Amino acid sequence: MERQKLSIVCFSGDFDKALAAFTLATGAAAVNWEVKMFFTFWGLNILKKKTGRTWIGGGVLAKVFNFLMGGKKNLPLSRLNFGGASPVLMTGMMKKSNVATLDELVEAAKALDIDFVACEMAMHILGIDKNDLDEHVKHVAGVATFLDASKDGHIIFI
Repeated sequence: MERQKLSIVCFSGDFDKALAAFTLATGAAAVNWEVKMFFTFWGLNILKKKTGRTWIGGGVLAKVFNFLMGGKKNLPLSRLNFGGASPVLMTGMMKKSNVATLDELVEAAKALDIDFVACEMAMHILGIDKNDLDEHVKHVAGVATFLDASKDGHIIFI
């Protein structure tokens, strides 16, 4: 029997949306689905090797943009962010409730061998290269390549 396929396009850099994407991805992989995650624009923030604010990128504007975006530790909550305090509070609530945190879900995704694909166009615009991203990112691809690899499966945008 052919494995079910799930491809998730992560274009948001919001904490709660990243949680949703990784929860769906790890859940599907845990029941033996083939899972790909395509990170573009703000979603690339989740994959940055440096998780805080850094001056990466080619050119002054790209460096400023990447600094302001931050990294995984600077993902805002999509609503009621309270100056960045909400993701910290939410993580605490998750730990207290024995629910996997974003960091734990990312590590689980790696352990489940979920394919992380970085968007070539977004990387070019933001002036970042593969060396700026987590080592689990094995592929940098354009939309056409990602869609071809995702055919005959479910595609979700988060």
